[in-house]
Order: sequence, then structure tokens, then C-alpha cells
Amino acid sequence: MHRPMEGVRVLEVAQFTFVPAAGAVLADWGADVIKVEHAERGDAQRGLVRLLGLDVRNPGTSFFPIMEGPNRGKRSVGLALEKPEARAVLEELVRSSDVFLTNLLPGPRSRLGVDVEDIRAINPDIIYVRGSGFGARGPEADKGGYDSTAFWARGGSAAGVTPPTSDRMMRMPAGAYGDSMGGMTIAGGISAALYKRAVTGEPSVVDVSLLGVGAWATQFSVNLALMSDGPLPVQDHPKHGSPTNPLIGSYRTADGRWLEFSMLQPGVYWPEFCTVVGREDLIGDERFDGTEKIMANAREAAEIVARIIEKRTLAEWVETFKDMKAQWSVVQNAWEVGQDASLRANGMIAPVVDADGTDRELVASPVQFDESPVELTRAPQFAEHTDEVLRELGYTDERLIELKLAGAIT
Repeated sequence: MHRPMEGVRVLEVAQFTFVPAAGAVLADWGADVIKVEHAERGDAQRGLVRLLGLDVRNPGTSFFPIMEGPNRGKRSVGLALEKPEARAVLEELVRSSDVFLTNLLPGPRSRLGVDVEDIRAINPDIIYVRGSGFGARGPEADKGGYDSTAFWARGGSAAGVTPPTSDRMMRMPAGAYGDSMGGMTIAGGISAALYKRAVTGEPSVVDVSLLGVGAWATQFSVNLALMSDGPLPVQDHPKHGSPTNPLIGSYRTADGRWLEFSMLQPGVYWPEFCTVVGREDLIGDERFDGTEKIMANAREAAEIVARIIEKRTLAEWVETFKDMKAQWSVVQNAWEVGQDASLRANGMIAPVVDADGTDRELVASPVQFDESPVELTRAPQFAEHTDEVLRELGYTDERLIELKLAGAIT
């Protein structure tokens, strides 16, 4: 199968997850992504050993999921951009690329000569892509940010999930949570820019910020606040259900697991739900015999639903609800997501062979083309492809040795 980005070369000068995740998606789609890492230090993310209280390394192997996820399918070149001897290498890479992708801040971009004007002077047709914390303009254009700050905190998600009575702020549910969404967003922007260049011949400067992605993710609430011309009222969410619908929200099972209901039309789904759980008596109950009555007595109905759900285990409810038309889901942990039958049936948990030759699995990027799952290749080891890529550019072994002795390449 021809992947849609085959023939596109992306030059990535970035580290951590937000912007590199975009390169990983493009590599999934067939692009040749060359990752430039500092000739001595590499991508700073290679040095992380703990995240969110978890050990992120796999002792005794080269498999490093925190690098594999946002860097699979790329080739790594070790290049010391601050050294004059490295400049000619960078320029050759720029000339041969369609996209320049970076998350360097304005100061380092200027010092290293990789700002828009610098790169366009080498390749006028290149698409220049910047990932930032807070945007390319405004008072914080020079300020760095991570997804916990720019996406989660500033973008509204943290406030949205933290109860007003809580004595602590709710944290992101996974590492690189906003980074991964942001990377997919950047990949989409690059795709549109490539299409524009193919149609008009004009290259674009593409900007995506973590703050912007965070605001987009919470746009429903932000748009309501803008319409109301002020903060949204604090909601008194009931323990079970919603204020007007007992069939929305989470319920705990007998074995301490959770089910999530999202039956948006209570009058439509209440009779089916009551029948499936063996409480047909509730259908004709004068408190609940009609949509308006269910909504008016939602809290009382939700307490009844809670008592019903807490009497059986998760496995029992999964079996009971398997043919129910109403919308519901198990609340899955990370291991269960990785084993999810629908994800696996659609190739969204993809095999990959690591650098040691061991079979592994990674979450695939969620876009498929022509009903075909992506085929993943592992992330590169640090500077693994330096010689290979430079030889493709015409560098001789003698010149490679000279550049290594100068500290310009790894």
C-alpha cells in the first residue's frame, strides 16, 4: 500500500514529545523523518528515568517507550548545530527537505541560525513548522511550556476536572497527554500546508501551541463562558448521574470498578435499561413514567441506579449489557486499553521490533488510510543514522571522520 506521505522528507529539530510526536505521525504515514539530535546530549527526553512516579525505563533492554512513542519510524542524526563545521550539513539537509519542524524557542532559533528567514534562505519552498507553549506572538512568545502548564493548566482542562471542593488539583491522566494531542494537530497542519503548496506553489509557516490545543480541547466550556461574558457558574454535580438525567455519569460496581453511562435521551433509554437490569417495575413508577418526570426526579432515580449497579461485578454487568442499545462503557485502565478488542481488531495496537530484535507493541496513531493499519518501525537509537544520512547527501568517509573529530557530528 502506498502511504500518503511517501516521498515527503521532514527535518525535525526538536525534543521531548509535543513536536516529535508530529514527526512520528508523519512517519506512520510514510514520510522520511530525519531527527536532528545534539551531537553530545541527544534528545533531552532520553535522560528521563521517572515520570508521574513511574520508572519509564525497561532495565536490560534498549526499549524505551517514552522515546519509542513520539519517535518511531525516524532516522536520527547527531549534529552540533552550534559548531560552524555543522552548518554545511544542516544546509544540505534543509535543501533536501519538504518540511522543517522545530520546538526551539526564538532565542535558540536565532542563535543557531534556524529561524524562518535562515531556513527559507536555504530552501525557499520549505514548509516551516513551529510548536510552542504559548504561541508565536504575544507576551509569552519567548516562554517555554510543557503540556502540564500550557495545555492542562492554562488551557482549562485542570479546572474542568477539579471539583470546587477539592484540596488538590487533578493531574493529567497520562504522561505527554496534551503533547500527544498537539503532535497529531501539528501533523494535520503540515498535511494541509503540503496540499496548499502542491496546489498554489506557496509554502506556509505553520504554528501550533500547546495553549491553543488546550483551549480547543475545552472549547465547549470556553465558548459558553465567552457567550455568558464571564466565568461559568460552579456546578453542583450529584454523586450519581447528572442533575437532569440518571443515565449519564459513572457508577461503581460490586468489585470497585466503574461504568460510564452516556444515554442522552432518558425517556428513550429508561425502559430498556430497567428491563435489562430486571427492574421493570421502575418503568411505570409514577416518579419516572415519562421524560419530564425522569428529569425532574433525576437525583432520586440516580440513587436507585447506583444501588442496582453496586450489586453486581464488572464482569456480570458487561455480560448483562452486551446487547443493550443504550450507550455505556467500561472505565478501562492502561493495561485494559492495550488489550481492547476493538483497538486490536482495527490495528490500533501495532507490533514493532525493538533494537534488540524483541517483539513489542505500541499504540498506533489513530488515522488509517484505505482500511489498512500502519506498519511501525522502532525509534532510532541516538545518532544511529548519522553516517547513513550524510552518505546519502554525498559525504565521503574521510569527510565524516573530519566532522566527527571537530565535534560537529556524532
